[in-house]
Amino acid sequence: MDWLIAPFEVSFVRQALWAGVLVSLVCALAGTWVVLRGMAFLGDAMSHGMLPGVALASLAGISPLAGAAVSAGVMAAGVTAVSRSSRLSHDTSIGLLFAGMLSLGVIVVSRSDSFAVDLTGFLFGDVLAVRDRDLALLGVALLVAGLVCAAGHRMFVALAFDPRKAATLGMRPRLAHALLVGLVTLALVASFHVAGTLLVFGLLVAPPAAMALWARRIPAIMLGAGLIGTAATVAGLVVSWHLGTAAGATIAAVAVSLFFASALLSPVRRSA
Repeated sequence: MDWLIAPFEVSFVRQALWAGVLVSLVCALAGTWVVLRGMAFLGDAMSHGMLPGVALASLAGISPLAGAAVSAGVMAAGVTAVSRSSRLSHDTSIGLLFAGMLSLGVIVVSRSDSFAVDLTGFLFGDVLAVRDRDLALLGVALLVAGLVCAAGHRMFVALAFDPRKAATLGMRPRLAHALLVGLVTLALVASFHVAGTLLVFGLLVAPPAAMALWARRIPAIMLGAGLIGTAATVAGLVVSWHLGTAAGATIAAVAVSLFFASALLSPVRRSA
């Protein structure tokens, strides 16, 4: 068992483990609603749309986390405004803003001659460089996500399964949707340092989607998604340590692989 324990004898790998666990829990809470509500495209677009904010913040010498938060907020507000004020479908609005934000990010990056190393971390994460401050921020994000999920549970359930009935019952579907978008934004912004702006979407969607094939109750999906994300973190760090691969990308790849394994095994369970 030395091959399993050895990586975690190093302090920065232990830090990465704690960060991965916290990210898994935050993404399990938000990602469950992303899967049930069918918001995967929005989550993908917002994760990529954080790039210009992160790039501009880095060039300005301020925290990339602040840039990611502003960029994700602009993306969320833009999607809501465009979809309400035009004849375009929701997906079309998201796609246009996604392309625009990503293009802006690439333009900002292309104007810097010394951005290659930073860009790699922004796109693919740097979980092995997590500090105590990052863990504290992840802990706060987990607490806020838990409070939002608890307070908005009934509204979110009604919105996920029948938006029209939610409006009839006075569940305020617009407010519920805004809170869900905010929850997704929180998860993406808090987690991008671990897996990067391009790969954090895998941690947001893959574990809840894998668990949704096995569980029907929403708390069970959230709990199972957290466990699957944690397993992906442990396995990804071990594989990364022994094979010398990028840690954040390996964690995301393991999470997606666990989803496909779940998808292959779930028909077997149903037929048994």
